[in-house]
Amino acid sequence: MNESLQIISPLSLAVAFIPVLIVLVILYRWSLDVGNAVYSVIRMLVQLLLVGYFLTTIFAAESAWLVVLVMIVMVSAASWIALGTVKTQRLILFKQAFWSIAMGGGFTLLLVTQFVITLDPWFEAKYMIPLAGMIFANSMNSVSLAAERLNAEIQRNVSYEKARIIAFQAAFIPVINSMFAVGIVAVPGMMTGQILSGVSPVVAAHYQIVVMCMIFGSAGLSTAYFLVLSKSVFVSSDG
Repeated sequence: MNESLQIISPLSLAVAFIPVLIVLVILYRWSLDVGNAVYSVIRMLVQLLLVGYFLTTIFAAESAWLVVLVMIVMVSAASWIALGTVKTQRLILFKQAFWSIAMGGGFTLLLVTQFVITLDPWFEAKYMIPLAGMIFANSMNSVSLAAERLNAEIQRNVSYEKARIIAFQAAFIPVINSMFAVGIVAVPGMMTGQILSGVSPVVAAHYQIVVMCMIFGSAGLSTAYFLVLSKSVFVSSDG
């Protein structure tokens, strides 16, 4: 098996944008919001290029404080983005979202990096930051879905206890679906990347199992914690 990962040239990278351009043309011809789609593509491109250079610097620095600072920024951004579904209460719920993602995701990250992968040093950036990104992103998505559904149910005068159950179930639908589909419908990103770089598929599968456990655990813990912490906000606003 080839041990080296094939380098993608700028020209080859440009070819990957052909389907993107076709979709943008469809959006334009159908009078849909093509501007927002173009903005999202440009933002994605800029963000990923910048983060590539940024992570190179972080990995070389080997600083625990720098890694912790990056993760605080990640949690803060995830908390703010998660509350985009309840913009009128965004500032009020930010603290709850932050602690939910930090505690639920942080516990899962600590468990995996220190007792499953056993990083040495404990903050090894090339593992810690990508794993933290996966964990916090999935926690963010689940908290976002939970916040939207909880708010909608409270607005319908559903009791908090019942709204909480509905919100948790709604937030967990994507997680459950991904657990059902993994390995049958889709070979996940981390496993695909490892296989492409020459790692044994069996070893890659072991890592992906760890990732799926991380996603399930962090999403569930963060969502449950958010629903508990946000009770006072929703109940008082309902009253």
